[in-house]
Order: sequence, then structure tokens, then C-alpha cells
Amino acid sequence: MERKNRRSFLKKAGLAASSMLVAPTLIPGSALGKNGFTAPSDRITLAFIGAGNQAGNDVRGFLPDDRVQVTAICDVNKIGPGYWNGKIAGREYIRKLVDDFYSEKHGKNYRSAEGYTDFRDVLERKDIDAVEVVTPDHWHAIPVMMAAAAGKHIYCQKPLSLTVEEGRAMSDAVRKYGVRFQTGSQQRSSHHFRRVCELARNGRLGTLHTVTCGLPGGTPDFGKTGHLTETIPVPKDFDYDMWLGPAPEAPYSPCRTHVNYRWIMDYSGGNVTDWGGHHPDIAQWGMGTDHTGPVKIQNAQAVWSDHPVWNTAVRFYFECIYENGVKLIVQSDKDFGVTFEGTEGSAWAIRGEHKINPEKLADTAIGPNESVLYVSENHYSNFIDCIQSGKETIAPAEVGHRSITLAHLGNIAMMLQQDLDWDPASERFTGNFAANQLLSREMREPWGTLFRKYKV
Repeated sequence: MERKNRRSFLKKAGLAASSMLVAPTLIPGSALGKNGFTAPSDRITLAFIGAGNQAGNDVRGFLPDDRVQVTAICDVNKIGPGYWNGKIAGREYIRKLVDDFYSEKHGKNYRSAEGYTDFRDVLERKDIDAVEVVTPDHWHAIPVMMAAAAGKHIYCQKPLSLTVEEGRAMSDAVRKYGVRFQTGSQQRSSHHFRRVCELARNGRLGTLHTVTCGLPGGTPDFGKTGHLTETIPVPKDFDYDMWLGPAPEAPYSPCRTHVNYRWIMDYSGGNVTDWGGHHPDIAQWGMGTDHTGPVKIQNAQAVWSDHPVWNTAVRFYFECIYENGVKLIVQSDKDFGVTFEGTEGSAWAIRGEHKINPEKLADTAIGPNESVLYVSENHYSNFIDCIQSGKETIAPAEVGHRSITLAHLGNIAMMLQQDLDWDPASERFTGNFAANQLLSREMREPWGTLFRKYKV
């Protein structure tokens, strides 16, 4: 964590507890590591790259952990509406949330988190140990790869990548530089999902033959801006060109940015990829295919959005066939959750609930010599635990990449309306040039050059 450099930085800047004390009359014991608190030199300094919808949730998840000090908030938008349910967010909103928390905690007026517009300025700070990348999907790969090269530990929200190529590059960079990485597929830190996966992996359901992932369909107007499709001037204090980044140039309209970017293929992949980072991830966990994937994508069907700007699938269905014959069905608007079906029973789970059929299987104990799955009860704490211990997180980069690959393959099959043969070892389609072309996207300059520079 380069504590020596950090102490030097703090001394020169006149900071306390990795934060600026606006009224430095009395320094509370908590800031000195007394009264059961962690000393500043032992805290993990964390920066957020992205200050939109999920950033607010994740900041609140990390702030109560006394091992963590949030020290920087980066976003191209200073502050404004258009986020969840039209609410306000942006770097100043999240920065104030952080400062208010620490001020109340320590009983003093704290300025802990500095604001940034360019993530590269954050990564240059030697005193930052870890970052969370919580940007739109098209802005995941480059910050993750650069953070890994800078020796920063990384928490990256799902869906991990925009394309298969980007996911592979991210996982390779994390492996090369040996940093800890957590994918924000937090359902793995739930005992409900862990339980059904253990039953499936240990044969309690008999021979597994079908797994079904029911995802939401449609294009919900989360930002209440879906009707605002006309081109208008870019709002003040919003660097729209930087927001576009590696994506193609496009005129600004409110329905395009903030929370509703999800419904535009240039930036994301609709509910196929949004929830593809959750239920299909659990399916892979329960099947024991975390580091591989299917060999065929078939029977893909989709109804695409007719919105003037949004263009992702509003209804979808596709099947992933694995080498052992197990069929994974991904579909919208039916049987929400994850269902494992075997010759002797079935197991279903959603957040906060699971059901086993027949019920007698529910009390089946998993023995020490069986497949006992990784236990995490808190996704944020697990990330910090692993930074301190050097162990792998519950949702490392390779696992996150392999899981979201399923969603990318499904979108490609639906776009081409073809059955596709997939080689999970080479991560290429067999005998299909058009499909292989869709595994990557051309990046707008200078970002394409930067991506290639950090690709290992």
C-alpha cells in the first residue's frame, strides 16, 4: 500500500486520516487509530471512478468499514438529474455524501474526498490503494487495465465488459499485475444462491440437465428521460465528449446518458447484459463452469426496441449448450431467478429466497470432502478482506468475464439470427467470420490507442 509514500504525502499536505480537516482544532481519536479504530496508515484508500446510480449504493456499502477511507470521487458530470427515478447524482453529490458521513462519524467538518473529472488523474495518485470502476459499460475496460498497471486493487461493477475482447483484456491485465479484483456480481455473497449451487454441484438434484435464468425484459425508463430524444445543448459542467469516450460520436440527448445508457448497444447490452451479470453468473457457479463456457448458442430469438434512440432487445430467448449436454436457457419475462433441474429434483433462487424440490433435499448437509463453495456474506467486505489477505475474491475478473460472455454470445446470436458454435478455450466462434467480428468493437481515438497500449 506504499504507506511510506502516503505518510510523506500526508505530512506535506497537512492532512489527517487521509483527509483534509477543515477545522483542525481537535483531532478525534478515531482519526488517530485509537478507541478501536484502524490507524490511518493501515486504512485502504479507495477512489470511485464513476459517481452515478450504483456509485451511491456502493459508497454506502464501503463507508461503514473502518478499514477503508474514501478519498476521491471522479465523474465527468459535476451534478445533475437523470439518474434513478430522475434523482440527482454526479461527483459533487457523491463527494458530499462521503464528506457528510465522515463529518458525522468523527464529529468534525471533514473534507475527505477530492473531486476529479479525468480518471487518469486519480490513477496517478500514489496514495490511493484501490478504485471502484462504476461507470457505464463502455468505460470499464480502459480504467480497469490502467488501474491494474498502476498497482491499484479494483472493484468493477457488472456487467464487467462491453465485449468479449474487452473482458479478456481486463482479466489478463489483472492476472499480469497481481492485483485483487472484485466483480460487482453480489449475488455470490448470498447464502440463498450459494445453497442451491452447492446442491447442484454435489449431485443432490441428480444429473443436472437444464438451468433456466429468468431475466427482466423491456427498457424501463429509469431516468425519466426516455421521451427526451431530441438533440439539445450539453448541460453545463457535463463533459459529454469524455462521457462518450471510446464509443462512437453521437448527438447529445437526455435519453442517451446517465442511467438510461443501458438501452443503447454502443454503451451496453440491455437487460441481457445488465442481469446477465447476475443470474447467468449464478448458473455458471452452480454448474461448475466458472472458467469456461458453452460450446453452442442456439434457438436465439429477440424483439428489439422501436425507441428512436434505444436499440437493445426488449424480449429475448437463447440457449447455451455445454460440452456435458447441460442446457442453459436465458429468457425474459418468465420464471424470474435461477432454476437448476436434475433427474432427482430442482432448486430455485432469487434474492432473499430459495426453494428446493423435493423439500427433503433442503436439509441435506454438504460434507467436507464435497464441493464446498466460497463463503462471503458481504461483497464489499470480501473485497477489503482479500486486499489485506492476498486471497482471491469471490467474484474475480476471470469469473466475471466468463459469466458476462454468455450475455454477449446471446446478443450476437440474436443479432445474426443464427445458431453458433463456440470454442470456450480460444474464445472464438467456429467457422463464422461475421460472428467473430462482433466479439470486439472499434474504439474512438485516442482511446483505441490507449486500449491497445495496456492490452497484455
